[in-house]
Amino acid sequence: MAKNSVRAVRTAGGLSVRFEPRPLLTVGALLVVAFAASVVLIGTGDFQIPVPDVLNTLMGNGTAAHEFIINDLRLPRVVVGLLVGAALGLSGALFQSVTRNPLGSPDIIGFGQGSTVGALVVIVLFQGSAEAVALGSLAGGLVTGALIYLLAWKRGIHGYRLVLVGIGAAAVLTAMNGYLLTKAQIVDAARAVVWITGSLNGRGWEQVGPLFWFCLILMPLVLLYARPLRMLEMGDDVAYALGVRVERTRLVLMTAAVLLTAAATAAAGPVAFVSLTAPQLARRLTRSPGPNLLASMVMGATLLIAADLGAQRVFGADQLPVGVVTGVLGGGYLLWLLASERKAGRI
Repeated sequence: MAKNSVRAVRTAGGLSVRFEPRPLLTVGALLVVAFAASVVLIGTGDFQIPVPDVLNTLMGNGTAAHEFIINDLRLPRVVVGLLVGAALGLSGALFQSVTRNPLGSPDIIGFGQGSTVGALVVIVLFQGSAEAVALGSLAGGLVTGALIYLLAWKRGIHGYRLVLVGIGAAAVLTAMNGYLLTKAQIVDAARAVVWITGSLNGRGWEQVGPLFWFCLILMPLVLLYARPLRMLEMGDDVAYALGVRVERTRLVLMTAAVLLTAAATAAAGPVAFVSLTAPQLARRLTRSPGPNLLASMVMGATLLIAADLGAQRVFGADQLPVGVVTGVLGGGYLLWLLASERKAGRI
């Protein structure tokens, strides 16, 4: 604990608050990186805008051309990316803490695939609008979450049982996605493939609104449950002894995580591996036990914006969807994680 000293701050009213400098510094540094990457990303495109001009425009002092390009075209894309990354990072931290398993991530245990099935049903069978696709994705995620929870229930929810059931459900749902694509008309199939890759292209303020409200309601609720969640990580028996309503707490947190995943998927498609990698990277940076909810949330936003910036800067005119970049990076991280878990004898 020498490198991550814990201090207690006592207020005038006698309230003692636990204070850990390193996690707070980590969150602050990640916020700075996310802001810097966002500013550079806003200036990136066919019409390059220097960073000073981006900042002036954001403060309301830009030219008419810059205000149109930034406020109407590029800023909503960046805001969606930040919110999607934060939602995925937080949901990943919740699932990994509830299951007490680093593989307990929404895109590993089927929730992302369920949202994709809902969206593909709307695209392929009903040729629905963008709003209908978002609603279908949200409904698919909720139905998948309920089914996996019920299938994994046996006198309570055990982490490894939830992961195993989720992996099986993910395989079935992936097969359903493939089947729906084979039944689609060529135009609908092309639209579906673009969506299921995970992309921020063409995102506007109409995607920001619903996702913002989901995050505004669910994120503070989840952060209020940080202390019970930390106790759950010590095991159900210990949590019961400390007065935690285990199943109620687990149900509330899992529901919030499913809603965050479904809302993020509805806004940007199933962006791969952010929910898997963000909590693990946050924990390694903070060197702090517990769920690291705030750090995971900020790390997710930083990762997604950095991946989108890399997709635009590195590949130039041949821009890759952000889901391809996160998939490549996250896939390599998953292989490393599996090798580490096997070496440690946990799998």
